[in-house]
Amino acid sequence: MSLIDVRREEDICVLTLQREGKLNALSGALEQELLDAISDEAVRRSRCVVLTGAGKAFSAGADINEFADADAASIAAYYAGTGDVYERIAALPMPTIAAIHGWCLGGGLELALATDFRIADETAAFGLPEVELGILPSSGGAYRLVRLVGPGRAKELMLLRRRFDAAEAHALGVVTEVVPAGKAIERALECAAELATLPPLAVETIKRAADLIPEASREAAMLIERLGYAALAQTDEATKAVDDFTRRDRRP
Repeated sequence: MSLIDVRREEDICVLTLQREGKLNALSGALEQELLDAISDEAVRRSRCVVLTGAGKAFSAGADINEFADADAASIAAYYAGTGDVYERIAALPMPTIAAIHGWCLGGGLELALATDFRIADETAAFGLPEVELGILPSSGGAYRLVRLVGPGRAKELMLLRRRFDAAEAHALGVVTEVVPAGKAIERALECAAELATLPPLAVETIKRAADLIPEASREAAMLIERLGYAALAQTDEATKAVDDFTRRDRRP
Protein backbone atom coordinates (compact mmCIF):
# COMPACT_ATOMS: atom_id res chain seq x y z
CA MET A 1 0.00 0.00 0.00
CA SER A 2 1.23 3.46 -0.88
CA LEU A 3 2.23 5.69 2.02
CA ILE A 4 1.06 8.80 0.15
CA ASP A 5 -2.29 9.01 -1.60
CA VAL A 6 -2.32 11.54 -4.45
CA ARG A 7 -5.76 12.77 -5.51
CA ARG A 8 -6.38 15.42 -8.16
CA GLU A 9 -9.56 17.51 -7.92
CA GLU A 10 -9.59 19.82 -10.94
CA ASP A 11 -6.79 22.34 -10.24
CA ILE A 12 -6.20 21.09 -6.67
CA CYS A 13 -3.97 18.21 -5.60
CA VAL A 14 -4.57 16.49 -2.24
CA LEU A 15 -1.70 14.55 -0.68
CA THR A 16 -2.70 12.26 2.20
CA LEU A 17 -0.22 10.62 4.57
CA GLN A 18 -1.26 6.96 4.84
CA ARG A 19 0.50 5.33 7.74
CA GLU A 20 -2.50 5.12 10.04
CA GLY A 21 -1.18 2.34 12.26
CA LYS A 22 1.72 4.62 13.28
CA LEU A 23 -0.39 7.81 13.39
CA ASN A 24 1.31 8.87 10.15
CA ALA A 25 4.78 8.91 11.71
CA LEU A 26 7.32 10.26 9.24
CA SER A 27 9.55 7.40 8.18
CA GLY A 28 12.20 7.65 5.50
CA ALA A 29 9.98 5.62 3.18
CA LEU A 30 7.04 7.98 3.70
CA GLU A 31 9.25 11.03 3.13
CA GLN A 32 10.59 9.48 -0.09
CA GLU A 33 7.06 8.90 -1.37
CA LEU A 34 6.18 12.47 -0.44
CA LEU A 35 9.23 13.71 -2.38
CA ASP A 36 8.16 11.62 -5.36
CA ALA A 37 4.60 12.94 -5.11
CA ILE A 38 5.54 16.62 -5.11
CA SER A 39 7.80 15.99 -8.13
CA ASP A 40 4.95 14.39 -10.06
CA GLU A 41 3.41 16.20 -13.00
CA ALA A 42 -0.06 16.04 -11.38
CA VAL A 43 1.22 18.16 -8.50
CA ARG A 44 3.34 20.45 -10.67
CA ARG A 45 0.33 21.31 -12.85
CA SER A 46 -1.96 22.03 -9.89
CA ARG A 47 -2.88 25.50 -8.65
CA CYS A 48 -2.91 24.51 -4.97
CA VAL A 49 -1.70 21.55 -2.90
CA VAL A 50 -3.52 20.31 0.22
CA LEU A 51 -1.62 18.10 2.67
CA THR A 52 -3.47 15.99 5.26
CA GLY A 53 -3.27 12.75 7.23
CA ALA A 54 -5.42 9.64 7.12
CA GLY A 55 -7.07 8.21 10.21
CA LYS A 56 -6.84 9.79 13.65
CA ALA A 57 -3.92 12.19 13.18
CA PHE A 58 -2.17 14.57 10.84
CA SER A 59 1.20 13.17 11.98
CA ALA A 60 2.53 12.18 15.39
CA GLY A 61 6.07 13.11 14.31
CA ALA A 62 9.24 11.46 13.08
CA ASP A 63 9.71 7.71 13.38
CA ILE A 64 12.27 7.84 16.20
CA ASN A 65 13.32 4.22 15.74
CA GLU A 66 14.97 5.13 12.44
CA PHE A 67 17.26 7.68 14.11
CA ALA A 68 18.15 5.87 17.33
CA ASP A 69 21.71 4.97 16.27
CA ALA A 70 22.32 7.66 13.66
CA ASP A 71 25.79 9.21 13.47
CA ALA A 72 26.75 12.59 12.01
CA ALA A 73 27.44 11.17 8.55
CA SER A 74 24.10 9.36 8.31
CA ILE A 75 22.24 12.44 9.55
CA ALA A 76 23.96 14.59 6.90
CA ALA A 77 23.00 12.00 4.26
CA TYR A 78 19.41 12.04 5.52
CA TYR A 79 19.08 15.81 5.08
CA ALA A 80 20.63 15.57 1.64
CA GLY A 81 18.01 12.94 0.76
CA THR A 82 14.51 12.41 2.09
CA GLY A 83 14.98 14.94 4.89
CA ASP A 84 14.93 17.67 2.25
CA VAL A 85 11.20 17.11 1.65
CA TYR A 86 10.22 19.85 4.13
CA GLU A 87 12.21 22.50 2.26
CA ARG A 88 10.96 21.18 -1.07
CA ILE A 89 7.37 21.58 0.09
CA ALA A 90 8.09 25.12 1.31
CA ALA A 91 9.62 25.90 -2.10
CA LEU A 92 6.63 24.74 -4.18
CA PRO A 93 5.51 27.62 -6.41
CA MET A 94 1.80 27.18 -5.77
CA PRO A 95 0.06 27.78 -2.40
CA THR A 96 0.04 24.86 0.02
CA ILE A 97 -2.46 24.14 2.80
CA ALA A 98 -2.17 21.71 5.73
CA ALA A 99 -5.53 20.29 6.87
CA ILE A 100 -4.82 19.22 10.46
CA HIS A 101 -6.71 16.97 12.86
CA GLY A 102 -5.55 14.98 15.86
CA TRP A 103 -1.85 14.85 16.74
CA CYS A 104 0.45 17.28 14.96
CA LEU A 105 3.69 16.76 16.86
CA GLY A 106 7.42 17.09 16.29
CA GLY A 107 8.22 16.42 12.65
CA GLY A 108 4.49 16.48 11.89
CA LEU A 109 4.30 20.07 13.09
CA GLU A 110 7.46 20.88 11.14
CA LEU A 111 5.78 19.49 8.03
CA ALA A 112 2.68 21.61 8.64
CA LEU A 113 4.82 24.70 9.24
CA ALA A 114 6.39 24.20 5.79
CA THR A 115 3.00 24.91 4.19
CA ASP A 116 1.59 28.38 3.51
CA PHE A 117 -1.73 27.95 5.33
CA ARG A 118 -2.66 25.67 8.22
CA ILE A 119 -6.30 24.87 8.91
CA ALA A 120 -6.90 22.88 12.10
CA ASP A 121 -10.03 21.30 13.44
CA GLU A 122 -10.92 21.37 17.15
CA THR A 123 -9.34 17.96 17.78
CA ALA A 124 -5.86 19.11 16.73
CA ALA A 125 -3.08 19.03 19.33
CA PHE A 126 0.36 20.51 18.74
CA GLY A 127 3.78 20.19 20.31
CA LEU A 128 7.54 20.00 19.75
CA PRO A 129 8.88 17.39 22.20
CA GLU A 130 12.35 16.99 20.64
CA VAL A 131 14.27 18.32 23.66
CA GLU A 132 13.13 15.28 25.68
CA LEU A 133 15.15 13.17 23.24
CA GLY A 134 18.18 15.43 23.50
CA ILE A 135 17.66 16.97 20.05
CA LEU A 136 15.86 19.95 18.51
CA PRO A 137 13.42 20.55 15.65
CA SER A 138 15.76 20.48 12.66
CA SER A 139 13.64 20.31 9.51
CA GLY A 140 12.95 24.03 9.42
CA GLY A 141 10.56 23.89 12.37
CA ALA A 142 12.61 25.96 14.81
CA TYR A 143 13.27 28.61 12.16
CA ARG A 144 9.66 28.85 11.03
CA LEU A 145 8.27 28.80 14.57
CA VAL A 146 10.52 31.68 15.65
CA ARG A 147 9.40 33.69 12.62
CA LEU A 148 5.75 33.04 13.43
CA VAL A 149 5.63 33.55 17.21
CA GLY A 150 8.92 35.26 18.14
CA PRO A 151 11.94 33.88 20.05
CA GLY A 152 10.36 34.05 23.51
CA ARG A 153 7.25 32.02 22.73
CA ALA A 154 9.24 29.65 20.52
CA LYS A 155 11.62 28.90 23.41
CA GLU A 156 8.63 28.30 25.68
CA LEU A 157 7.05 25.84 23.26
CA MET A 158 10.29 24.00 22.47
CA LEU A 159 11.90 23.94 25.93
CA LEU A 160 8.88 23.48 28.17
CA ARG A 161 7.49 20.90 25.72
CA ARG A 162 4.00 22.22 26.31
CA ARG A 163 1.21 20.76 24.19
CA PHE A 164 -1.24 23.32 22.88
CA ASP A 165 -4.63 22.99 21.29
CA ALA A 166 -6.08 24.44 18.10
CA ALA A 167 -7.46 27.57 19.77
CA GLU A 168 -4.07 28.48 21.26
CA ALA A 169 -2.34 27.62 17.98
CA HIS A 170 -4.64 30.11 16.27
CA ALA A 171 -4.03 32.78 18.91
CA LEU A 172 -0.26 32.29 18.46
CA GLY A 173 -0.50 32.50 14.68
CA VAL A 174 0.64 28.89 14.19
CA VAL A 175 -2.59 28.03 12.38
CA THR A 176 -4.60 30.19 10.02
CA GLU A 177 -8.07 29.05 11.01
CA VAL A 178 -9.87 26.65 13.38
CA VAL A 179 -12.94 24.72 12.25
CA PRO A 180 -15.28 22.17 13.89
CA ALA A 181 -14.07 18.59 14.32
CA GLY A 182 -13.86 16.70 11.04
CA LYS A 183 -14.11 19.83 8.88
CA ALA A 184 -10.43 20.66 8.27
CA ILE A 185 -10.14 18.97 4.87
CA GLU A 186 -13.48 20.41 3.72
CA ARG A 187 -12.43 23.94 4.64
CA ALA A 188 -8.96 23.44 3.15
CA LEU A 189 -10.53 22.43 -0.16
CA GLU A 190 -12.76 25.52 -0.09
CA CYS A 191 -9.71 27.75 0.41
CA ALA A 192 -7.78 25.83 -2.26
CA ALA A 193 -10.61 26.31 -4.75
CA GLU A 194 -10.56 30.06 -4.10
CA LEU A 195 -6.77 30.25 -4.48
CA ALA A 196 -6.95 28.21 -7.69
CA THR A 197 -9.04 30.93 -9.37
CA LEU A 198 -6.33 33.59 -8.92
CA PRO A 199 -3.70 34.49 -11.56
CA PRO A 200 -0.97 31.87 -10.96
CA LEU A 201 2.06 34.04 -11.73
CA ALA A 202 0.85 36.75 -9.35
CA VAL A 203 0.15 34.13 -6.66
CA GLU A 204 3.62 32.61 -7.03
CA THR A 205 5.31 36.02 -6.95
CA ILE A 206 3.40 37.14 -3.85
CA LYS A 207 4.26 33.86 -2.12
CA ARG A 208 7.95 34.28 -2.92
CA ALA A 209 7.96 37.93 -1.87
CA ALA A 210 6.30 37.11 1.46
CA ASP A 211 8.95 34.46 2.12
CA LEU A 212 11.87 36.75 1.23
CA ILE A 213 10.83 40.08 2.73
CA PRO A 214 11.21 39.16 6.45
CA GLU A 215 14.91 38.46 5.84
CA ALA A 216 15.48 41.62 3.79
CA SER A 217 16.36 45.19 4.65
CA ARG A 218 13.70 47.84 4.01
CA GLU A 219 15.45 48.87 0.80
CA ALA A 220 15.73 45.29 -0.42
CA ALA A 221 12.11 44.59 0.47
CA MET A 222 10.92 47.58 -1.53
CA LEU A 223 13.04 46.41 -4.47
CA ILE A 224 11.49 42.94 -4.29
CA GLU A 225 8.03 44.51 -4.40
CA ARG A 226 8.80 46.87 -7.29
CA LEU A 227 10.64 44.33 -9.42
CA GLY A 228 7.83 41.85 -8.85
CA TYR A 229 5.25 44.43 -9.89
CA ALA A 230 7.23 45.45 -12.97
CA ALA A 231 7.63 41.84 -14.08
CA LEU A 232 3.97 40.93 -13.53
CA ALA A 233 2.62 44.06 -15.22
CA GLN A 234 4.15 42.90 -18.50
CA THR A 235 2.40 39.54 -18.59
CA ASP A 236 -0.64 38.47 -20.60
CA GLU A 237 -2.07 37.19 -17.33
CA ALA A 238 -2.08 40.70 -15.82
CA THR A 239 -3.47 42.29 -18.99
CA LYS A 240 -6.37 39.83 -19.07
CA ALA A 241 -7.04 40.27 -15.33
CA VAL A 242 -7.19 44.07 -15.72
CA ASP A 243 -9.51 43.75 -18.73
CA ASP A 244 -11.81 41.39 -16.82
CA PHE A 245 -11.85 43.73 -13.82
CA THR A 246 -12.64 46.74 -16.01
CA ARG A 247 -15.53 44.93 -17.71
CA ARG A 248 -16.99 43.90 -14.35
CA ASP A 249 -16.63 47.45 -13.02
CA ARG A 250 -18.57 48.86 -16.00
CA ARG A 251 -21.58 46.63 -15.49
CA PRO A 252 -24.71 48.52 -14.33
